[in-house]
Amino acid sequence: QAQLVESGGGLVRPGGSLTLSCAASGATSSFNGMAWYRQTPGKQRELVASITIGGDTRYEDSVKGRFTVSIDSAANSGHLQMNSLQPEDTGVYFCHADGFSKFGSSWATVDLWGQGTQVTVSS
Repeated sequence: QAQLVESGGGLVRPGGSLTLSCAASGATSSFNGMAWYRQTPGKQRELVASITIGGDTRYEDSVKGRFTVSIDSAANSGHLQMNSLQPEDTGVYFCHADGFSKFGSSWATVDLWGQGTQVTVSS
């Protein structure tokens, strides 16, 4: 079964950096792109950054110039480089990808979420 596995969260001081990674496993997949969402207590999950397979990127206003999203289509993986982190960046970060995965000899559409990784920015 296709799934996304995240890594890279942790505790960092304000001004620090972290890189989140998201990789597909369990099935051969072909994604349309990848997106990163952040969820904080009491709030809906919000889109932080996204990238298409063609390399077009979008960022939430508060992270522009500080976060960089990337995708490796051959490896079905992606990264979110986060610099100049601030306490308001704290939350659980989820990666998301949609596209196709191979099950046996057939391809099927998939809409996948990672398990989430905690990012805490605090002094």
